[in-house]
Amino acid sequence: MSGKVLLVEDERKIARVLELELRHEGYEVTLAENGPDGLELALGDDWDVILLNIMLPGITGLEVLRRIRETNRTVPIILLTARDTVPDKVTGLDLGANDYLTKPFAIEELMARIRGLIRTSKLLSGDDESVYQVDDLKLDAKSRSVEREGVAIDLTPREFELLLFFMKHPGVVLSREQILSDVWGYDFAGDTNLVDVYVRYLRQKIDEGFKTKLIQTSRGVGYYLKGIAGDKPT
Repeated sequence: MSGKVLLVEDERKIARVLELELRHEGYEVTLAENGPDGLELALGDDWDVILLNIMLPGITGLEVLRRIRETNRTVPIILLTARDTVPDKVTGLDLGANDYLTKPFAIEELMARIRGLIRTSKLLSGDDESVYQVDDLKLDAKSRSVEREGVAIDLTPREFELLLFFMKHPGVVLSREQILSDVWGYDFAGDTNLVDVYVRYLRQKIDEGFKTKLIQTSRGVGYYLKGIAGDKPT
């Protein structure tokens, strides 16, 4: 798989290793070593994925992320962080990051996540006019908007991708392993609690306050979206 990667990383040894590995895998790589340069490059070109260190000189990675998402909600962004704390991760995801990796990480895992995000991004871009609807829940893949009973629902990129996967398979029980493979794009080496966490986030946004609960649990197997499908992709 090939594509254009923007690498925003100020640690030169790490940046050099990542740049060499990415080029070896066939990616076109542009490197920025500080926040301002990274932000300018991110906004000035189209990228298949952005790798963004959180701790950057000039402007922090989280601020760069926030400013990117003000104008571009679709470019896949992976945060790279040496700070393995829950608040940092939650903040990054809330600001619109698609994924994160804690240093040190395995190059193979990073490559797998990049491939997964690019694959998902290309699938979404292919749904230019597609609208999915299950009962009173509606998702527009082109505008990346979601609403229920006419009320707009704001989702993070990962929550959006998870919901899209559910809405493409209404009524089908999806295992945690299937969800990890299709939504995250890689085989998860540990347990599958990550899926449970994101399903909980999604339930809080699309089910709480509504009479019908759409996301259902199949005990011991996984989850499924309950309801009758309406409009299909065009």
